[in-house]
Parts: sequence; structure tokens; C-alpha cells
Amino acid sequence: MPAASLLPLFGSAAGPGALGGPAGGGAGGGGRKAAGPGAFRLTEKFVLLLVFSAFITLCFGAIFFLPDSSKLLSGVFFHSAALQPPPPPPGFQPRAPPQPGAGPAMPEEAGGAGSLERIRADHERALREAKETLQKLPEEIRRDIRQDKEKLLQDARGRKEAAAAGLPQRPFQQPVGAVGREPADPAVRQRRDKIKEMMKYAWDNYKRYAWGLNELKPISKQGHSSNLFGNIQGATIVDALDTLYIMEMKEEFKEAKEWVEKNLDFNVNAEISVFEVNIRFVGGLLSAYYLSGEEIFRKKAVELGEKLLPAFNTPTGIPWALLNIKSGIGRNWPWASGGSSILAEFGTLHLEFVHLSHLSGNPVFAEKVMNIRKVLSRLDKPEGLYPNYLNPSSGQWGQHHVSIGGLGDSFYEYLLKAWLMSDKTDEEGKKMYYDAVQAIETHLIRKSSSGLTYIAEWKGGLLEHKMGHLTCFAGGMFALGADGAPSDKTGHHIELGAEIARTCHESYDRTSMKLGPEAFRFDGGVEAIATRQNEKYYILRPEVIETYMYMWRLTHDPKYRQWAWEAVEALEKHCRVDGGYSGLRDVYSNHESHDDVQQSFFLSETLKYLYLLFSDDDLLPFEHWVFNTEAHPFPILRKEDGSKEEKEK
Repeated sequence: MPAASLLPLFGSAAGPGALGGPAGGGAGGGGRKAAGPGAFRLTEKFVLLLVFSAFITLCFGAIFFLPDSSKLLSGVFFHSAALQPPPPPPGFQPRAPPQPGAGPAMPEEAGGAGSLERIRADHERALREAKETLQKLPEEIRRDIRQDKEKLLQDARGRKEAAAAGLPQRPFQQPVGAVGREPADPAVRQRRDKIKEMMKYAWDNYKRYAWGLNELKPISKQGHSSNLFGNIQGATIVDALDTLYIMEMKEEFKEAKEWVEKNLDFNVNAEISVFEVNIRFVGGLLSAYYLSGEEIFRKKAVELGEKLLPAFNTPTGIPWALLNIKSGIGRNWPWASGGSSILAEFGTLHLEFVHLSHLSGNPVFAEKVMNIRKVLSRLDKPEGLYPNYLNPSSGQWGQHHVSIGGLGDSFYEYLLKAWLMSDKTDEEGKKMYYDAVQAIETHLIRKSSSGLTYIAEWKGGLLEHKMGHLTCFAGGMFALGADGAPSDKTGHHIELGAEIARTCHESYDRTSMKLGPEAFRFDGGVEAIATRQNEKYYILRPEVIETYMYMWRLTHDPKYRQWAWEAVEALEKHCRVDGGYSGLRDVYSNHESHDDVQQSFFLSETLKYLYLLFSDDDLLPFEHWVFNTEAHPFPILRKEDGSKEEKEK
């Protein structure tokens, strides 16, 4: 179609002679000079550009948006027989056309009319996209093209790296809820923005004073290293990756990813804590991969997982606590009962190692943690309880000390979450969890004289009426597991979670600084108060806020948001210092004494749980995600995903 014949459709203001010829100075032209055939005005050029763009889009849309377009293209360009419909089965009768007034036809019944509707809708969408593109500024279009190119290059580089590392090709599909919407309530949104500002403050100071090191000393304004990680560096960077992502701190996430790509090195001659490196480094890399799809995180996670495998080289397969990742030589903590491994350490590998097998295609990771289950299932449990110490050589319990806090805590958490993460197919994990909860209720859970519910510790049959800050995670665990409990116990588990949350809130409220001590007691006439000096410190721990988050998500009782905000105000008042956030030596003192450490888990857990508390439930929804014990989110492994992988094999 000639360009001139298209213009009347848009009603040119120049009149019929605007394109040249004798009518150029016609009536109403105001003496305007006639244009020559090749001299369109700027507005006419824009109209022509718009028309041609729409026309080209329409043409291409007719090809690419038709149903079964791949088959159409195959037939057109390769003379494939794909366009030939299969012969109808014997006895096939064509469906009668829909009768007037019978309502809209379903897609399979609509026949040609339905196809035309889809084509029309696709064409309209293509025209809208073309119009939107034309409305963009040139620099915006260039930026979009540049970003698309970068993404293609990253994907290609990632596939190349994965192949070089021996990893299977894996198309990335971001799970539901990796990014949520803004809260509708302005007050809630303002509080969430404040928490994001806290994250930025913690991150910026780490970057300024300790970049590339494990943690920050915010008062000394220098790096802090713990022997838990050996010579592996960058704990704060890896631990914070997913928090940066869900808070949409895109520049910070990008610089963290670049550091991981260039500097994260596991080829070190050093002894590390298998537990800590697993939950922080392996967990942080796995969640960063699942959120972003960046192959470097999958590659690094699997590489590190392989380096941890020698820890399982014991007579029973119960792993050592400590491992030299160069020599592969392991040992246990010298203070642990008779050279025992610790329940919370060897019992907190399951989620990460199952996902390592899922992403690497190597079943060895999952086999290692399933063997731990076999060893535990053969052992007698005193009163149905799991002692904190197990000898990896003899396969027998050490000292009969049972705790739902330090040394035991996350073992129970991972039993429940293994079942949830398996899309509720791990029946063994489920049974172990609910049997353990029954024993905990019977032997460890008590009420104080004023009605506060707490979880005591069990030492050789005697109760120590002490509850640690670490134990406060259990409120959230009980509530999260309520849905899978026997029907007559569901409400009870929610109530139990609420009671633990209340007790832990009291432990905060009864201090001068409104932040909780490391442990608190229920004896000698005191309740929910630390009585020993070495239990009065606070190191930016997340467990109380973690329980608030679960209780908020599962009940939407506003008191949990209020209690969380009280903790935010206390953190800002007492822990925020010039160079970041610091723990406190004594939460009962009227004068702050800082410990000068900004823990990596403050960014990974404490601030993430606070952010989720003031977000809508569509951000990392529990129906699709499970958090490891360092608050790193892993997607639930759906049953259909497993069957699909089996077919591909």
C-alpha cells in the first residue's frame, strides 16, 4: 500500500495537497508553501513511522501469535508435515457448533471462532506493545536492548560454566513469590521502608570497612573473622544475598554477585565448621540461585557441597563437626561429650543436601543425609527424646543432655521442614517430628507460677528450668507444624506457638534495653530473667523475631507486628552505632556496652524476618518456600518436578 494512501486514515492537517502537487496552497492553507514529494514534515514522518511500525508488527504478529506457530513456521520454512492434522480416530464425530444463547464456548469447543478471538487478542497486544515502544525515549529503548543482550550473555556464560563444572543443563524458572507487592497500608509500608534502610546501613558500613571479610566490627570499623569459617571469606556477602534480592536492592545484589564470581574461593587449607559453612554459605548460595537464576551461585554451592562430603567419612556416616577442606581430615569439638558429634549440627544438613542433589543431579548428597536418619532410627531414644551428643564411631549416644535450644534446636526444625520441602511426601521426617514434639511436651514443656510457658532442658532425667534465646525459634516451629498435626491437635500447636512467643516477648520486655538475654530462668523466684552475668548478652539474634514472623503469617494477630516494631526501636536506640550495628554485653544495664560485632546473621535473618513481618504474605509464601535455619529460602520440591526429572533421565 503506498504511503500516501495511508495518510487519510489519520486525517492530515495539511489538507489534500500536503504531499505536494497543485493543491499545496489550497483554501485555508494560509499561504503555506507546498512541499515537494520527498520533503515530508516532521509530524508526517512520525505518523508514517507509527503506521509502518504497526503494520510490521501486525504482519509478524500474524505469524508468531497464531496458535501452534512453531508448527506453522516449521511447515513454512522446512516443508514439514507438521501442518497436516492427524486423521480422526475411528468413530470420531465432529462437535456441533455452539447454539445461540448457550454461553461462551470452551477453547476446545470454540473451533475457528475461538482461534480468531485469540488471533485478534494477540494482534491487539502486539499493537499495544508497539505503541508502548514508540512512546519510550531513545535512551530507554537502548537501555532495554542492552539489558536484554546482557541477560542473553549471562545465560550463555552460565550454561557454559555449568557444563564446565559437570552440572546438568537446567532451565531456570523462578518460583512463586520471589518478589512481592508493596503493602497497601501506608503505615505498614513506612515501617517496612525503615527496615530496608536498616539493611542498607548495615550493608554500606560492611562494604566501607570490611568488604570481602567475614563480618564487621562496627565500632573499630574493621573486619572481624571467626574460626568457624577457616580461611573462607565473605560470610556477610553470601549470607546477605537473598535479603538484598527480596528487598530489591539491585545494585547491592549485583556487586555482591560480582564479588562471589571473582573472589569466593574454597581452595583453602583450613579447618571449618561443617554446620556453619553449610547453613550460611551453602544455604546462601542455594537461595541466591533459586531467586535470581544466576548460574554462578549453583556452581559455587555444588563446589562447596562436594568439599564438605569427606566429613561423612566416619564408621557410621555421622559427619564430623570440623573439617579441613583441603586434606579432608575431620574431627569433633574437643569439649563435646566423649568425642561426639552434635545433634543440631549433623541434623541440620538435610535441606541443603537434598537441594544439592536436586541441582547437581548427583544423589550422593541426599544419600548422606538419609543415612543419618537410618542411624537415628536404629537407636533407642530415652523417653522418646534425642540427646544432643552422638558418637560417630560407635553410633551410640553420648551424655544424655536434651535441649530444644543450643546443641539440639535445628534438628527438630529440619525434621518438620524436610517434610514440608518434600511437598509433604517425606513421611519418615513427618513421623519423627511429631513423635519428638509429643515427647517434648511431656518431658520438657512447663508453666511458671504466673502462667508463662517455657521449654526446660533435660539432663539425665533432671530438668534445668532455663530457656535460651535460641529456643525461642520453637514458637514459630510449633505454629508452622500445626497444619500437619492430627486434626484434634492443630489448634493446640498454634496455641503452644503463641504461648512460647509470649514468654519470649516477656524476656525482652523485662530488660532495660527491651532486647532479650542469651538465656533466662524460671527458678529462685524469677521468671523470664537472666540471673547469671554470662547469660545477659544480646548478639543481634533473630529467634524471637522469627517466631513473631511465623505467628503473624499464620494468625495475622496485630500484636506480633507491634512486638516486632518494639524490637526495631530497641535495635535503633541501643545497637545502631556509627559504623553499623553491634551486639550488647548486658541488656539489663542502663549503660550500653557494645561487643563490637555485626553478625552476618543480623543481615540474613534478623532484618529479613522483620522485612517479611511488614510485607504482604505473597512475598516468599509458605505454600512455596521453606526457610533453612539461617533464614535462606528454598523452594518446595513438587512431586511433579521429581517425576519429570525421572522421565528426563
